[in-house]
Amino acid sequence: MNNKQWLGRCLAAGLLVSTAAMAARTRYMPFILGHMASGSMSQTVAATRQALVANGFRVVGQYVPFARTTIICATDPALLSAAAHAKNGAFGAVERISIAQKHGRFQVSYVNPNYMAVAYGLSPLSSVAAALKNALGAMKPFGSHHGLTRNELKPGHYHYALFMPYFDNVDRVHKFPSYTAAVNTIRANLMKHVAGTTMVYQLTVPGTAKPTTVFGLGIKGGKGGDHHILRLIDHHRYLGYAYLPYEMMVVGRRVIALRPRYRIAVNFPDTSMMGSHGFMNIMSAPPAIRKVLREVAGRKG
Repeated sequence: MNNKQWLGRCLAAGLLVSTAAMAARTRYMPFILGHMASGSMSQTVAATRQALVANGFRVVGQYVPFARTTIICATDPALLSAAAHAKNGAFGAVERISIAQKHGRFQVSYVNPNYMAVAYGLSPLSSVAAALKNALGAMKPFGSHHGLTRNELKPGHYHYALFMPYFDNVDRVHKFPSYTAAVNTIRANLMKHVAGTTMVYQLTVPGTAKPTTVFGLGIKGGKGGDHHILRLIDHHRYLGYAYLPYEMMVVGRRVIALRPRYRIAVNFPDTSMMGSHGFMNIMSAPPAIRKVLREVAGRKG
């Protein structure tokens, strides 16, 4: 090896080390404010859907959880591919976009795909982030004052506090004789609004080791209700309503869901334990959500 080759390899190795160090120091926030919109809700929703489709997304569902708020759920090939190749990755197969009115204007916000990719152990979603930025803008990341590093956020590392669940500590909601029976039961119960739920979307994820379908569902009332949780913990300038809807997933014959204490915390990582907007105010929400999901899955007791 001559001196020029040796120097080139040293520079390349140094660049790799520097890039890895920068990635480790990067801080991620849960949500991104795309843009502020004026006009009516119907106009803003229509424009948002049109922009998503124009940038390669497929809208799979829409949900009005409470007044002056609409949630749009969408996916694209990159999201589906990443979801299919990670353990429980299909929880991240759908991008959630919220349109929420505050002080007379609409905040068009969405889940930060780079945050979700790290938290859920997905392959990088830079193309999804670029497509969302092109479609909806990217004015400001929000949802955490300082953000979380990759090592703080990734599966097996992130939990809110000691003895709180990690990403992989999923709830085993129910088990069926077959995949088809599981999907049909959940769909039928959501269509009947069992336990005060409403179906937002049903998405089958291609390319998974076992047949996999994700359901997005709204929970309209009770201690685990969408409005109950958000009115207590989401009190910031920019609204993290893209936390909604909740997911449950059929994998083969099993029905699983993210533990509510993990899912709430990973979307609102700066929430204090105590105080007027702390987690202690929604201590009854996680068991209530779990009860709702069991009822939707047809589980008795």
